[in-house]
Amino acid sequence: MPYLERTGEPTIHYEYDDFTDPWKKAPVLLLQHGYSRAASIWYQWIPYLSRYYRIVRMDLRGLGKSSTDFDLKTGMTAQHFVDDILAVIDAVGGGPVHYCGESLGGILGMILAAEHPEKLRTLTLIAAPLRISDRTKKDFSCGHASWAEALRVMGSEKWSAAVNGLTRFPPGTDQAMMDWYAEETGKSPVDSLIRLSEIACAVDVQSYLSRITTPTLGLYPSKGLVTVNDDDVIEKSIRNIRFVRLPTAYHAIQFMMPAACATAVLHFSSQFDGVGCHE
Repeated sequence: MPYLERTGEPTIHYEYDDFTDPWKKAPVLLLQHGYSRAASIWYQWIPYLSRYYRIVRMDLRGLGKSSTDFDLKTGMTAQHFVDDILAVIDAVGGGPVHYCGESLGGILGMILAAEHPEKLRTLTLIAAPLRISDRTKKDFSCGHASWAEALRVMGSEKWSAAVNGLTRFPPGTDQAMMDWYAEETGKSPVDSLIRLSEIACAVDVQSYLSRITTPTLGLYPSKGLVTVNDDDVIEKSIRNIRFVRLPTAYHAIQFMMPAACATAVLHFSSQFDGVGCHE
C-alpha cells in the first residue's frame, strides 16, 4: 500500500499488484478509476492482469485513501490529476506505461496521451466520454436542482445508489452487488465529489483527440447512456485506435464485464511488448 509524498502536494495513495516473474522486468499497467470511485474498484481485474504486468492502481487526490488535506478550489483541477499521474509514473520507474482509464480516468488518459506521449506505451479508454452531456447532468441531479445539490442533500452513498440504477447497471443486476458498489463509492467525501463534478462539467477533451498518436484501445457500451455519440467521435478522431463495443447501454462495463474488459486490455497491451500473455 504505497504512498507518494511530495513537498507542497497532497499524498497520493496507490495499490501495487505484481505476480510477474521477477527476472522478466514486466512493464507497468496503470489502472485509473473514474468519478466517485477509488483504486479498490478494480479488484476483479487483478487476477487477469497481475501475472503478466505490474499493476498500479492509484486514487485521485481527494478520493479513496489519497489525501484530502488541501484547498479543493485551488488544488483540484484536471491538470492536478494529470500531474499526480505523471508523478506516480515517475515513482514506479518513469514509464512508458500502459495506461487504462475508465470514464473520468479515460478523460485524463486522453489529456495525458496528447500532452505527454513519451510516458505512455498504450492507452485504453473504458467508457470514457469527451464531456459531461446535459442528459448526464440531469441524471446525476437525481431530481434535485443540480448535481451538486443532489450530493449535498443525499450524501455520497445514497447518491451513488440512485445513479447505479439510472446509468451504471441494468435492471435485474444483483442488488447485493449494487449495494456493495454504492457503499464503496459512498466513502468518497461529498465536498470532493462536488468539486469534482464542477471539474467534470467544465472539461471537454475533443480538441486533444487529433494529437493522440499512442496506440489506443476503446472499450465502450453500445449506445451508451453516458457516452452516446462521443464514442463515434473518438473512433473517428484518434488515428491509431481499435474500437470494441460491448452489448449493453449501461456505463459500468469495467465492473459488469471484468473478464471481457481485462482480457481485451491484456492482449492489446501485450502486442506492444512482443510477448504472449498465456502459459
